[in-house]
Amino acid sequence: MGEQDVKSAGGHEARRAFMKALLNDLRAFEHMLEAGMIESGVRRIGAEQEMFLVDSAWQPSASAVQILEAMGDPHFTTELAQFNLEFNLDPLVFGGDCLSRMETQLNALLDKVRAAASNLGTQIVLAGILPTLRQSHLGIENMTPNPRYYALNDALTSLRGSDYDLRIKGADEILVRHNSVMYEACNTSFQVHFQTGPDEFAKLYNVAQAVTPPVMAAATNSPILFGRRLWKETRIALFQQAVDTRSSGSHAQEREARVTFGRRWLDESVLEIFREDIARFRVVLSSDQSDDPFADLAKGIAPQLRALRLHNGTVYRWNRPCYGILDGVPHIRIENRVLPAGPSILDEVANAAFWFGLMSGVSDEYPDIAKVLDFDDVRSDFTAAARLGLDAQLSWVEKKSVPAEELICKVFLPLSREGLKSRGIDSSSIDRYLGVIEERVDAKKTGAHWTMGSLSALKGSLGDRLTAITASMVRNQKEGTPVAQWKPACFEDSGAWRHNFLRVEQLMRTDIFTVNEEEIVDLVANLMDWEKIRHVPVEDNQNRLVGLVSHRSLLRYLASERRSKDESVPVREIMQKNPITTSPDASTLEAMEVMRRARIGCLPVVREGHLVGLLTERDFMEIAGQLIEEKLRESSG
Repeated sequence: MGEQDVKSAGGHEARRAFMKALLNDLRAFEHMLEAGMIESGVRRIGAEQEMFLVDSAWQPSASAVQILEAMGDPHFTTELAQFNLEFNLDPLVFGGDCLSRMETQLNALLDKVRAAASNLGTQIVLAGILPTLRQSHLGIENMTPNPRYYALNDALTSLRGSDYDLRIKGADEILVRHNSVMYEACNTSFQVHFQTGPDEFAKLYNVAQAVTPPVMAAATNSPILFGRRLWKETRIALFQQAVDTRSSGSHAQEREARVTFGRRWLDESVLEIFREDIARFRVVLSSDQSDDPFADLAKGIAPQLRALRLHNGTVYRWNRPCYGILDGVPHIRIENRVLPAGPSILDEVANAAFWFGLMSGVSDEYPDIAKVLDFDDVRSDFTAAARLGLDAQLSWVEKKSVPAEELICKVFLPLSREGLKSRGIDSSSIDRYLGVIEERVDAKKTGAHWTMGSLSALKGSLGDRLTAITASMVRNQKEGTPVAQWKPACFEDSGAWRHNFLRVEQLMRTDIFTVNEEEIVDLVANLMDWEKIRHVPVEDNQNRLVGLVSHRSLLRYLASERRSKDESVPVREIMQKNPITTSPDASTLEAMEVMRRARIGCLPVVREGHLVGLLTERDFMEIAGQLIEEKLRESSG
């Protein structure tokens, strides 16, 4: 998706024109393979760093465009949302001190963007999914104002033909709907690249697939989305559903999601992937730039293959083939899209080193991994690692259902070490980066484990805890220590308590008991007694908020004559109809004013007619308690 001059594929004629250019590019690429024009004999590595931007309240900050303008550095570029940024590292020859040089440039570029961001009151967060991110942050107004992003959104939404449903189940479950592709903006990653020669591509691509489960199990860093505890690496499920163009139907046709791990091992060539992706996935974007690749070849110029690269950029394989040109010489590489951003730069380089080492070590140990490992087992392990991280049971050659941490320590770390050593990587780098992985696995403390442990240890409202976790991430990342050495998050890192309650969605309760309007009143009475609550929202059969029953209205009913006459009165007869509501993105101060003016003790929070939260007097009492405690500490200090 690096191409800027793109648009939606549009009508049939535009789609046919682009498909013609795409097939022409593919034929040119095939010619280049046959003629030996693709670079071989050189191994290079590279990386792309994605990140979140947050404001002084640790909420997403839509400041990417201003930060980019302030820096004016071609290493940096936009992402889908204005609260995301990306920078690209310079490619490095794989060997010697390449890993330490990668870490040095990562830190230098991160320091640069931190400095530019701080001038705007913005902080940088490296996280697979930002803990404080809410669905209300995903409006089109937060999409980066770039035609290619609007074109992508229009094209994918048109293909899908409906809103995007998101359903993921972990310790909690999330079931939400959104009207754009902005779910994709919830994810940030640390994507690493491994250049291969054309003759070895199939072999090495299969290795990349085979080692993805253990590498991901050791690197999970995305356990929370919208306050829900889901998978250890929730990005995997989220990204697949975020750009899924499939719709449900009555036919039994087997179709693949645009985000995919793949269906089988490669046999001979990268062409198998490009051909399959053209055959399976509809064209969604096109470009007015239509170079003739064969004319370039006749001039001795490496063709850009813009159509092929553009289409390839809209099919999101977790290990994706990439065509590129460096110093006028074309090459191919494998892009690993599995690794999340964070928890620290050191952790990220350690993850990359682990993967690079396995690419070499496994290919040395097993000349054809496809002959000794079943692809379906690997694909199943990929999902297990995403769900459970180090708690997953994984398979390997002649071994099935082995604990991930045992396989990593006894099999994969030694293989990675040998792979790095055989490619001439400095011994000090090998010890440093694989030592980080070993310490992390021994302590069973990935970024996901640290986040979940901190969430459990902290006491207070969910919004308060997520803010503290985000703030602690930033502090630890600036210190540069690996996650295995991080202490649990603490409230002191997030600063003033008032930052945690600026918006209704940060304070509202989401674990709500509701009743249907046709239920009997007795159920409401029992709910209030069992759960010690004073307000019960009422919904219709489409789960839309239609009323509210308060403790006071219930007492009035119980004291009335109707109670003795009819024991089966439906809730709709005593509920307050069309109650006053607020939206999740309203300010907390506005909500307080509404409750004060209306003299109500409960304010339902509604999005598009559906209940998403509840604010009560008790919630504001908790804020008051924190304020009093803070003021008393200031006075005693």
